[in-house]
This record gives sequence, structure tokens and C-alpha cells, in this order.
Amino acid sequence: MSLVSISLFIIALSFALIVIFLVKTMKAATEILNNVSRTLDTVEKQVEGMTSQTEDLVRKTNALADDVQHKSESVDPIFESLHSVSSSVGNVNHSIDNLTRHVSNASDRSSEQVAQAMKWGDAAIELYSKYRKIRPKQTTK
Repeated sequence: MSLVSISLFIIALSFALIVIFLVKTMKAATEILNNVSRTLDTVEKQVEGMTSQTEDLVRKTNALADDVQHKSESVDPIFESLHSVSSSVGNVNHSIDNLTRHVSNASDRSSEQVAQAMKWGDAAIELYSKYRKIRPKQTTK
């Protein structure tokens, strides 16, 4: 064997070892890619399930928002009526306050007049009493 044949044998052996390692690396890469593919399939199915659930949730949320809006609109007249009632009650309270002040002023004036009338009545009764005391004495003379 010559040096050239030994060199060719070493080159062929090196090339065979490189091919063996490349084949093993390719098999490992293929297995990894198959695992990644299965994982991506699983993730895709889960995402599809989540997507459909999310779409259902969005539909239900929209329906709920529409229902709340409708109910809110149906309650608005009640609040407007309550506002009107509160305005009316405020007006009634104002009227009652005015009436109370008027009655109080009138009763103050009336009580002054009643006091005057009672004074005049007392004075008249006193004069009548004095007159009766004097009159019997005049009739006995």
C-alpha cells in the first residue's frame, strides 16, 4: 500500500464518518421537527377552540350591552318623571311656606286686633260695672 492509497482510505473513512454524523443529525432534526409539528397542531386546535369561545363571549357581551342599553332607555322616562315630581314638590313646599308666612302675618294682625277688642271689652265691662254701682244709688235717693 502506498501512501496515496492510505491517504485515499483515510479520506474515504473521514467522508463516511461525516456522512454518518450528518445522517444522525438529520434524523434528530427530523424528530425535533416532527415534535414541533405535533405541538403546533395541538396549539392550533387549542387556539381554534379559544377563538370560537372568544367569539361566543363577544356575541354574548354585545347582546348584554344591547340589553343594558335598552333597559337604560326604558328607565329614562322614570327619572324624568321623578325630576318633574321633585320640581312639583319643591313648588308645593314653596307655596306652603308662602301660605304659612301669610297666615302667620294675618294671625299676628288678628291677635293685635283681638287684644285691642279685649281691652275695649274690659273697659266696657268696667264702665258698665261702675254705671250699675252708681245707678242704684241714684234710684234710692
